[in-house]
Amino acid sequence: MQWGKTMKYNEIRKTFLDYFESHGHKIVPSASLIPNDPTLLFTVAGMVPWKGILQGTEPAFAPRVADVQKCIRAGGKHNDLDEVGFDGRHHTFFEMVGNWSFGDYFKAGAIEMSWDLLTRVLKLDPAKLRVTTHTSDEEATELWRKIAGKEAIRLGDHDNWWSAGDTGPCGPCTEIFYDFGDGIANDDDRWVEIWNDVFMQFDRDANGNLTPLPKQNVDTGGGLERWAAMMQGKTDNYDTDLFVNLKRAVSDVTHVAETPENVSSFKVITDHLRAVGFAVADGVIPSNTDRGYVIRRILRRAMRHGQLLGHRGALLSELYPALVREMGDAYPELAREQSRVVEIIRNEENAFADMLQNGMKLLENELPKLNNNVLPGDVAFKLFDTYGFPLDLTQMILRDRNIDVDVAGFERAMTEQKERSRADTKGTRTLWEAQNLPATDDSAKYAPNAEMESTVLGILRDGEFVKSANAGDAVEVALDKTNFYGTQGGQVGDSGEILRDGTSVMTVTEAARADGVVIHKGTLTGNLSVGDTVKTAINTSVRVQTTRAHTATHLLQAALQHVLNEDVHQRGSKVSPDSVRFDFSFGRAMTDAEKKAVEDLVNQWIAADMPVTHEEMSLDAAKEKGATALFNEKYGDTVKVITAGDVSCELCGGTHVYHTGEILKARVNKEKSISSGIRRITMSVGTLAE
Repeated sequence: MQWGKTMKYNEIRKTFLDYFESHGHKIVPSASLIPNDPTLLFTVAGMVPWKGILQGTEPAFAPRVADVQKCIRAGGKHNDLDEVGFDGRHHTFFEMVGNWSFGDYFKAGAIEMSWDLLTRVLKLDPAKLRVTTHTSDEEATELWRKIAGKEAIRLGDHDNWWSAGDTGPCGPCTEIFYDFGDGIANDDDRWVEIWNDVFMQFDRDANGNLTPLPKQNVDTGGGLERWAAMMQGKTDNYDTDLFVNLKRAVSDVTHVAETPENVSSFKVITDHLRAVGFAVADGVIPSNTDRGYVIRRILRRAMRHGQLLGHRGALLSELYPALVREMGDAYPELAREQSRVVEIIRNEENAFADMLQNGMKLLENELPKLNNNVLPGDVAFKLFDTYGFPLDLTQMILRDRNIDVDVAGFERAMTEQKERSRADTKGTRTLWEAQNLPATDDSAKYAPNAEMESTVLGILRDGEFVKSANAGDAVEVALDKTNFYGTQGGQVGDSGEILRDGTSVMTVTEAARADGVVIHKGTLTGNLSVGDTVKTAINTSVRVQTTRAHTATHLLQAALQHVLNEDVHQRGSKVSPDSVRFDFSFGRAMTDAEKKAVEDLVNQWIAADMPVTHEEMSLDAAKEKGATALFNEKYGDTVKVITAGDVSCELCGGTHVYHTGEILKARVNKEKSISSGIRRITMSVGTLAE
């Protein structure tokens, strides 16, 4: 047989999927890079979308599945960012081919199909393939002898055992390695893992005991970039067809040819183009937190490498059409989202361009002052805080000059700034937290009880806790129970009065929160002491207007998603009695027609007088109901779900109307950009909109 067959990326993807479809697998498109898993910033492996099925917490929708999954490893535990550009194997974005058996075939089927695809279909020389199995897995070892005539290398848990954690589903795996040639001295670079078949065979209990699973699953994965290098006879993934074409586009945009001296910059830019382009297409917005910050770091890293090539101005936004040309057929979302993605990336590049230039000036001025070739931590922090240089960008810039960064000093400066910021923003909150008062029982906030009696637990005046205070004093007061809604979830707190013996003793201008304690802020109109028995009375007219505004905010989000036909997500809000402010992810200014359509739709729903239900349920039940939640918001085991007709269903602890008609009317006021990819829209509701 003639071994060897050259294939490009698109042909490899198609061949893989066609093969498994012909073997009874359901072919599914790649899941989003934004995982449905709060423990992960990104989809980091092909198994992530199927985690619930593999762990037995979700039903399988098909017994056999195959896909090509887009992945990013560039943050937290799964982080290849620092290695990109300095070898031919590492990527932040990569594609993972995989086939899955959910209680269907097991070891024999998986090994047989893997070997058949590699040798008969892809026509790889069996002599260039090696396999490994777990030391305990006699079955897989014997299958390799029978199916392929291969004697497996037996390895231990570190190399050939998979588990989801200390307990739960686990099992041995078998790995297939390809020989990239005896001209490569380093065995790790010569023998490269191209496929891993994981056999989820056991359930491990807290004592380490293994019990065979009633339904055994197969989870396989292989890196498409490695497969392309293998099929094209390359030892460097960046020399394969897709990257060659992307590097050619980099040359066209920067007007610089690739050379041995600048090849690292070409690798970084092409890799980072894929990571940023795909992430933004999937709805990630560059920001200062979570996955948005990871993408911002990657984008800024690419800009720095563009600068090293002598390029100034937009880079990845100019290269994005080349990404669409290369990968748009396999991933149609790239073309579908092109205008939005390019605008978001260009805005981010424009915002950082001047900062990059000014930050480099600062860095160049500091270098002559260095001792022992170490950049002080406070300088690195100033680059971060003032010029937006992530620490790893500064380290990367200095690496070629053999200069280190005082990371410990940087972290100290970061901690000090956070403490200053916390003190500035919390005001007296830290003082209240130090009192360790019991959480306020504010269960009456949804249906205030004017006859409910409360006990004064604490009084803060002029930054000090006192036993009593006098009329005219500006104070903050904590009670054991209250009718007041303390500021939370974007909704401002109630105002009103505290009464003793039927007489007002305090005008409350704001109810705030310090952890679980509701803090009543205002001015005393009579004397008050710790231990006094009082009653709380909210300003009902203000509450009514705030309640209208909060439900209107839910309708506004639903209308934005409907009109813009985009993956619009809430990024912040402020619900107050006089207006609604809603921040959302969107890459451009709304047109006048779109703003009018949103306003009209909200008013249509108000006029329909739809019922608004307020339900308490478990978090799992809320998810099953399809309730929208804020990303990274922490929720308890029991949550409140607000459902407006059939247009909105959200997790929310705020106050709401019971019929949309109570809102009366809504009027969109302004819409503007507040940061790259984030828009802000304001709206008046109720009598203020008439």
